[in-house]
Amino acid sequence: MPRRVLVIAAHPDDEILGMGGTIALHATIWGDQVRILCVTDGSSTQYPDDTDRRLQKNEEARKAALKLGVSDYVHLDFPDMRLDQVAHVDTNRVIEQQILEFAPETVYSVHPDVNLDHQRLFASTAVAARPRPDQPVRALYTYAPLSSTEWTPPGMNWFIPTWFVDISQTFEQKLEAFACYQTEYRPYPHPRNSRGLRAHAEFFGATVGCEYAEPFVLVRGIGRPNPT
Repeated sequence: MPRRVLVIAAHPDDEILGMGGTIALHATIWGDQVRILCVTDGSSTQYPDDTDRRLQKNEEARKAALKLGVSDYVHLDFPDMRLDQVAHVDTNRVIEQQILEFAPETVYSVHPDVNLDHQRLFASTAVAARPRPDQPVRALYTYAPLSSTEWTPPGMNWFIPTWFVDISQTFEQKLEAFACYQTEYRPYPHPRNSRGLRAHAEFFGATVGCEYAEPFVLVRGIGRPNPT
């Protein structure tokens, strides 16, 4: 049965780097209704006062989502790399509004890694997806964007995956989607390129016995156990 799936990103490209193959599975293979929510403007710190670059990144994000089969892309304008300056309640409110409006059964959030925006966004997602009696969210996962999660120092919200998705069917879609992000590409051995993405997916695929996989942390799952 198709589900509603909400993917929450702090910055444009988080969602592709961390779970582009899984998004494509939801949208193009499993027939789920997917919404991608990007919370920050994605460029005001990296490219201050550069309106053209901001518009370019917005367009890249929408094109990347379409490559994965997603047309429902919501882009907010909280300040990039400054979510610590936004009142926690204000970030909570916009995510709660998205959950109220879209009513997703499954939510994916960026992992609270070394990036402070990621930490603040996950904290607000955890509040918005808390298991109230009227909460539609039945499963909450975190995903790991390359060039962020793997750089997290020891003892700080280490990413220890407990859930893996076989993306062998959709890995090439993930590469096509990331190719839309011309502003975010970096040459190898930086991980933000097709070679880095392939190495990452191959490693986690080998970890669980498939060609390519993406790792997740299952924060909370509510439902019936599988029948034996």
